[in-house]
Amino acid sequence: MSARLRALWMARTPRERWLLGVMLALVAVVLVWLLILRPLADMLSAARQRHGEAVAALAEARSQAAAIAALERNRPAPFAGPIDTAVAAAASEAGFQLSGLQAQGAGRVSLAIGSAKPQALFSWIAGLETQGYIVQSLTASSNPDRTLSAQIVLRARAG
Repeated sequence: MSARLRALWMARTPRERWLLGVMLALVAVVLVWLLILRPLADMLSAARQRHGEAVAALAEARSQAAAIAALERNRPAPFAGPIDTAVAAAASEAGFQLSGLQAQGAGRVSLAIGSAKPQALFSWIAGLETQGYIVQSLTASSNPDRTLSAQIVLRARAG
């Protein structure tokens, strides 16, 4: 087979041999590019993208860890006294008329508000959360006078 290819090669003119040599070199370059360099470039691009996503995820995790640490440092003081009296006092201080208040064991209270403006109600609840209360459930329904009636179950944050 080698002798036959050599005879075929020698049968060509020097110009044809030169053109065939250039053609084979270009085919080799294209094959190296398609089979080696392009897949490596794709893998490198994918690795850079994964690295960028990992850096963003790490930054997000560090940010969340810092937020958790800040919450742990600024933990509210434990409650002194029953939770139902503290919630009733906070509601009357905020100007809400409670239509029902019932203690549900230690550290848990259920309350009902017949009529409250939505912004005032939700800002009051947000204030309660900063004081260490956790909203376990909240059901609000609209009244005809553009106020809300709400049933809320709060519990004191443990620890």
